Amino acid sequence: MNSPLFAVYGASGYGREVMPLARAQLQRQGIAATQLVFVDDQPGAPMVNGQRVLRYAEFLQAPAGPRHAVLAIGSSAVREKLAVRCAADGVRPWTVAAANVVTMDEVLLGEGAVLSPFVTLTSNIRIGRHFHANIYSYVAHDCVIGDFVTFAPGVQCNGNIVIEDHAYIGAGAVIKQGMPGQPLVIGRGAVVGMGAVVTRDVPPGVTVVGNPAKPFLKG
Repeated sequence: MNSPLFAVYGASGYGREVMPLARAQLQRQGIAATQLVFVDDQPGAPMVNGQRVLRYAEFLQAPAGPRHAVLAIGSSAVREKLAVRCAADGVRPWTVAAANVVTMDEVLLGEGAVLSPFVTLTSNIRIGRHFHANIYSYVAHDCVIGDFVTFAPGVQCNGNIVIEDHAYIGAGAVIKQGMPGQPLVIGRGAVVGMGAVVTRDVPPGVTVVGNPAKPFLKG
């Protein structure tokens, strides 16, 4: 029987950050790094940081047992399209987490997540599919996070917060804690700017910046 094949989908900057986490995770499971590749639709080289780079069609055609892929793509819309493509082709979603991630009680994590070094998920949290939590981010108690949500580095997501699908939270942003039964809500597709301090709900599709965070008005 052929061995499984694992892929980091995306060989650009973020993919190159995820790859060593993926390699270390497989090593802890006793799986050789030869069973791990980059997948990229426009590869610039046959090898990147010591790992083979395959086009998606080559990944599907390579002799292997089950195929697994983590989607290291910043755009949540592209990530969703690739998730649909992979599912149709029988490629299984793969969660990659750094060895020092802290996960506490009653954390429900959807498939295909990336949890970077020093991420903390505390207690009684629900997180949807293909979540990205970059370095030093945390999710505190009683938060609900949708599908294809992205946290840049250093996001502080405090308790009783709802973040809907496809929201993007910028580096160093702080989201004020909500109340039990009255969570603070970041709407679907909303963008929270770098370093913003969010003290009230953000409507779907709106970009907020500053301290306190306010809607960004294009000049």
